[in-house]
Amino acid sequence: MLYLLAIVIVIALLYYVFSGRTPVKPLHKPLVSVRQYVPAIPPGTPAHHWSDEGRFASEVENESMYQPAIAKLAGEHGPGNAEEKCLALLVCDDANPFQDKAIAVFIDGLLVGYLSHNDALRLRRNLGRMDLVGQLTSCDAVIRGGGLWNGKRLSYAVWLDLQPYN
Repeated sequence: MLYLLAIVIVIALLYYVFSGRTPVKPLHKPLVSVRQYVPAIPPGTPAHHWSDEGRFASEVENESMYQPAIAKLAGEHGPGNAEEKCLALLVCDDANPFQDKAIAVFIDGLLVGYLSHNDALRLRRNLGRMDLVGQLTSCDAVIRGGGLWNGKRLSYAVWLDLQPYN
């Protein structure tokens, strides 16, 4: 009899806890996939061209989804590593749903990755000092990597001639 009373009490407690729960509502807007999101390049010419005297010390953070675009830009380079110099556009990406204060890197209209969060914050600070907030800027870039190893193509990396961090 005591066990039956304990079971009834547990069932009553469970009913009390779960009966007052609000139903789950569907999302009002669909989730954005990382693969679907590409910021727009502002029209016009870059307001400033950054340079670090050819050091190319800042690496662009790129995910595997950017590798096809980078490989296309690297061109044909045989079994060795690529060393393709080009111009990179730096776009302040305030609408980025994944990273606050992001700066996207474009080469020939293709998104090749983003500056690291710390580099983006430093660059934005310097853009503010130079009264260039939100404007398109550029720097020289080099695409490296992509050599063959054990019959497979290695990843590419984009390095920027960018050290505007005073």
